[in-house]
Amino acid sequence: MHISQSGVSAQIRQLEHELGAALFDRSGRTVTLTVAGKAALEHARAALTAAEAVGQAVGEVTGLIRGRLTLGMVVGCTLTPLFDALAAFHQAHPGVEIALREDGSDRLVEGVRAGTLDLALIGAAGAAPDGLESLTIVSERLVAAVPAGHPLAARSGVTLRDLTPYPLACMPSCTGLRTLFDQACAAQGLRPAIALEAGAADALADLAARGLAVTVLSESMAAHYGDRLTVRRLADVDTPALLALVWKGAYGPGVREFVAHARRAFAGGLAG
Repeated sequence: MHISQSGVSAQIRQLEHELGAALFDRSGRTVTLTVAGKAALEHARAALTAAEAVGQAVGEVTGLIRGRLTLGMVVGCTLTPLFDALAAFHQAHPGVEIALREDGSDRLVEGVRAGTLDLALIGAAGAAPDGLESLTIVSERLVAAVPAGHPLAARSGVTLRDLTPYPLACMPSCTGLRTLFDQACAAQGLRPAIALEAGAADALADLAARGLAVTVLSESMAAHYGDRLTVRRLADVDTPALLALVWKGAYGPGVREFVAHARRAFAGGLAG
């Protein structure tokens, strides 16, 4: 906020004096909103959005985009085209402050719906979230990856039930890939042993390569580890794992421009 804590406190006290009500309850160890504060919060957010829209409206006329673009990214994502899109957007619109936040897909979707995020790159099972605009980056099947010599490596086809005798290494439950895997197992009444969780594909591949677990990845993730892992598609999981960029239908020029850069960046395929 580029302001000292005492300055923030003084402005809050002034606002409370003008409104004639306390907005924050400071009686406990943590500061919480009072009933009046909760009532004011929605209108305060609307005021900030309206103030930002003034600059956007002028930018539409002058061709100059300013403000802030807040982008969410699912944990463990290292897609070079996404960073290429960010760099190209920054070069084209240096007046826009860019913020990047990493989190689970569910929380990122909540952030986009609530307006705390402008866009988010998320993982999803089968389809992008309802009520949001989306650009699908990846749509592919789930696979199991094991080291050479593992019993599953000798099979031409692998099913979910084939995985149940072995400890598994998977993405965290907040990711779209894990959601798809959990839903597919539940549909068959299976409860596999998730022994290890990691948010990065490199970590999961390392765990599998050392014989600690069978890892579940998407096809493009597993393709990077063909030199040390044997990859088998899960034959009974037909629903694809998606990686998609999502944003609200009512968007400003910054979102529109970034989506255009993302389309160009991902048109050449994935790298990294």
